[in-house]
Order: sequence, then structure tokens, then C-alpha cells
Amino acid sequence: MLYLTADSFPVFVPFGIIGFYRYLWFLIRVAAWWTYRPVPIPENPTYVASEDVTIIVPTIDAGEEFKEAAHSWLVGKPKEILIITEEKMLGPLQDLANQVDPERIRVLTVPFANKRLQMSHGIKNCTTDIIVFADDDAIWPPTLLPYVLACFEDQQVGGVGTSQRVQSVGNRMTVWEVLAAFRLTIRNIEISSSTHIDGGIPCLSGRTAAYRTVILKDPEFLHGFTHDFWLGKYQLNSGDDKFLTRWMVSHGWNTQVQVCKEAELLSTMKPNWRFLKQVLRWTRNTWRSDLRSLFMERYIWTQHPYVAYTMCDKLINPFTLLVGPCLVSYLVYKSTIPVDAGGYHLPWWNIVLSYVVWLSATRTAKLLPHLWNRPQDIIYVPAFILFGYYFAIMKLYALCTLHETGWGTRAGIGDIGAATAAIDAGNEKTANNPYSQPAGAFSNSQNPLSPFRDQVPLSPYRDTPGSTLSYSNRGNANRRTDEEGVELQVGYAR
Repeated sequence: MLYLTADSFPVFVPFGIIGFYRYLWFLIRVAAWWTYRPVPIPENPTYVASEDVTIIVPTIDAGEEFKEAAHSWLVGKPKEILIITEEKMLGPLQDLANQVDPERIRVLTVPFANKRLQMSHGIKNCTTDIIVFADDDAIWPPTLLPYVLACFEDQQVGGVGTSQRVQSVGNRMTVWEVLAAFRLTIRNIEISSSTHIDGGIPCLSGRTAAYRTVILKDPEFLHGFTHDFWLGKYQLNSGDDKFLTRWMVSHGWNTQVQVCKEAELLSTMKPNWRFLKQVLRWTRNTWRSDLRSLFMERYIWTQHPYVAYTMCDKLINPFTLLVGPCLVSYLVYKSTIPVDAGGYHLPWWNIVLSYVVWLSATRTAKLLPHLWNRPQDIIYVPAFILFGYYFAIMKLYALCTLHETGWGTRAGIGDIGAATAAIDAGNEKTANNPYSQPAGAFSNSQNPLSPFRDQVPLSPYRDTPGSTLSYSNRGNANRRTDEEGVELQVGYAR
């Protein structure tokens, strides 16, 4: 196609600039991914799964796949697994729990099927230092928990994510599952590179992510988490992982991601066209959260400037991607006009073929990490190219429909307003004691308000009766001051 510059060089300047810009940053991302290294497991870890980890699984329709996932979680020896479901699903889920491990799996219920309500109920019933949220079909390698806990050795780290891979629902992957696998490969590269470059991440995926309990027990967090509105009008149920990630940034906590085989979970995706509905929901959540991060909260600019750049890049990506076919269409049109009338000398098929070859080569290069392990998926690269253009149009549609907050792929999700009313009704009972827990939840004889086991008293749940805590809205969420204004560290240590 460079030969076309003999006809009209300025036509190709924007095409070249866009291409140079896109692939320069792609090479930077690949270089960061290549040099990234996961946090190693310490010889004497501060946190031990059997004492410090509670796994919380919000679900409404877990089936047989839950048993395989639960067995994989139990290999890591967590202290407890909390299954949070709606009341009508108590019986079936209790049966599943009993088949796996009735001693370490507890099933709790909420009045309405609402993911954030379920997660907050699990948080309130947690009695360990670390909470791990997991999807009911997420299958873990045996080493996942030790690798996740290794990141919390840094007392400034508040949340930890993992890498992911698709597990086929059937005997072989459908085209939809392969597309999802392609997307996860690219995501694994993106999150490891952003973590390596400036320590940030656009989203700690809700499929499996760990957090310090002290952060999530904060009444301010629980209220904001369950009263999250878009434009102050549309209440959100999905997008919980985006909210949690933004909370880490806005309250001064660092995040970390373990991208390695030892911490790579397997997760199923929709094996049919319903995958597109999942993508649409994720895309709306991304628009809403990224716009908030960049233009409303704005902490991301100073905390993680590279992540801020990637968010801006995603905002303009649909437009830059669609410029390509528009420009090619213009060139094809010009090639049908005689040269002496201002047309181009190359035939239209030459232009189209050159563009297809370029797309195939560059998209295949982006997928090389995936194709290295599954070379048979190379036949799906054309579908991935077409999906890319569909996705660009979908992103624009999602931008115009951010007021739609439904789940999209799951029936039975309860009314969000009713769920929030249930939360508020429950909160009225504990208004005088924001740290109250269910009966029997306390095991610390020194301080009955602490849900944590004996440690050096660095947690705000371990304050003496005369101590007054004051928290800033950001930057010092891991610090407190006593009555005399002396700053004390808040964290965990043995």
C-alpha cells in the first residue's frame, strides 16, 4: 500500500500516525509484560490461609461446577468458605456444601438476589484478616492462595488480583470461548505491564480477588458499595470489582497482580452468543467506572498515570479502530475513478487485500502468547478481527446506554431498590455499633470488638475504648491518629 503514496501522500499521514501510535504503545506494553515478575512467596509468611483467609462466594444458581471449584479452593486450606445466596436457594446450596465440606463451608442467605448485597453480607460475617471473593465456577491451582497472600507482606497493598484462563464448558471450545480466551490473554499482558510500570491496574477482576478485611469492614465502604448510583439516579448491581478497585486508589491503598501459572485460575465463559451480552455488561461497567476515575475522582492521574493513559486510550479506541475501514473504503472509492480524473492507479482488490494482510499479521502478533499454547486456535483469528470491529461499535452503543444497569445474562436478579431497602433495614439494627458481628463470631478475649485473631495491635478494630479514630478521604486510609493527634500506622503484622 505504500505505493499509493505516489498518488496522494497526505491521505496516508493519519493512517500512519494512528498505526505508529497504536503499535508503539503495544511494544511498550509487551516489553513491560516480558520484564514483569510476580511477587515470590516469603520463607516465613505473615499470613497463613488456614488462619487468615475467608473465601466469599456470592451466587444464585451454582450447580455441579461449584463442587469442582470448591474442591480446588479447599486445597489451599482457607479457614472458611462463605456461600452467600438468596433464601429460596438455601436448600440446594446447602446440599452442595455438605457434599464438599460441611465443616469449612457455610451457606448464608439474603432476602434478595443482589450481588453487592450478598458480598456485603459476607463481609459482615467474615472473621479473618483477608477476604477472597471468587466466582462459583473459578477453579484455582493449588498454589494460588500462597501467591496471593505473598503480596500482602507489603503493608500498603490493599487488594490483589490474579491471571486467568478460559476453561471449556464442553469437550472443545466454541468460537465464543476462544474469543473470550483471546481477550483474557490480552488482559493478562495489560495488567502485568501496568502493574510493572506504575503499580496500578484498571480492574481487580471479580472472578478472584483478595482484600484486607479492615478496608471492607469500614462502614463508609459498605454504605458506598451498596448505594452506588450512576449519575445519582441509576443504582448499580454489577461492576462491583470496578468499585473495589477505585476504592483502593481513592483511599491510598496499593494493588498488586500475580500473573503466573501458580496463580492462574480457570473460569468458564458463555459458550454461545450470550457471551456478547456479558461483554456488553462489562463494557458499560468499564465506561462508567473509567469516566468516574478520570474526570470525577481523578486520583488515578497522580497515583497511576500509566493506568490513566490506558483508560484514556480505551475511551478513544473505538474511534481510532473504525478510522481504518473508513479510510480503506475511501481509497477503494478513489481507485474506481480514472487516474486522469483524480483517482488512484491501484485496483480496489489490491487495497483490500493489503489491508486484510496487515490486519491478520498484526492481530496474530498480539495473540502469540495464546497461540503458543493453543496453536490450533489460529483459525479463529479472522473471527477475532471481525469481533474487534463489532466490539468497537458495541462500545459506542454501550456509551449511549449507560443508564441500563441490568445484569443481562442471569435471570432472577432481584430488584436493586428492594435489596438496598433490606440493607438499610438491617443497618438500623446496628446503628449504634457499626462493627457489630453475628453472635459467636468473636474469639478475641482482649477486645470483643475485634473480628481478628491476636496480632500486634495495628488494626483500627483493636483500639482501646478511649481512642478516637479519624480517617482522611484519601491518601492516609492506612493511618490513624490518637486523641493527641499522633499518627499511628494501621496495618497487620505478627
